[in-house]
Amino acid sequence: MESIIVKDLMVPLDEYATVFEDATLSDAISALEETQAQFDQSKYMHRAILVLEKQTGKVVGKLSQLDVIRSLEPNYDNIGQKDSLSRLNLTRFGFSAQFMESIMKQYNLWDEPLDSICRKARRKKVKDIMYTPSDGEYVQESYPLNKAIHQLIMGHHQSLIVTRGEEIVGILRLTDVFMKLCASLKSQDASNTKDAEI
Repeated sequence: MESIIVKDLMVPLDEYATVFEDATLSDAISALEETQAQFDQSKYMHRAILVLEKQTGKVVGKLSQLDVIRSLEPNYDNIGQKDSLSRLNLTRFGFSAQFMESIMKQYNLWDEPLDSICRKARRKKVKDIMYTPSDGEYVQESYPLNKAIHQLIMGHHQSLIVTRGEEIVGILRLTDVFMKLCASLKSQDASNTKDAEI
């Protein structure tokens, strides 16, 4: 693993779904679908969209599947701060299913029919629902993969933004890291089996 660097596994930026920050949620979903249709079908589909500043074209935000789904229900904003809530997994803190149900009732979450919720949300602006990646979500393309894996684990990230100096050049996805590790594990199993036969 030490000889593998981030660049070896990253998805180049030009192969990733991007939209400008003034795009609508509907535009973002279309961009994701278009990119997925062109992406190598032997790999996992993209699960996030990068948001670009219109004037500079620089990445200023990220929109994950969870961010999109969460944005459909505006009453989540009444529970707590948007960024902390979108990353919060309440069940990890020992909250019961009954507590989670009480939150739904207290804040009237998902009360309307899904079609109605989606119809209202499709014109939301990406800049209003995206999040700005933290420093811990950036990794240099020349970093050893094991350091990037540590960042993914410690931050509970689904992906890292890959940089070359100050320039963003790609995305390192957890799914690609997982597939590489699985291949390595299988290779070790095969190697051990051959050694045992000798």
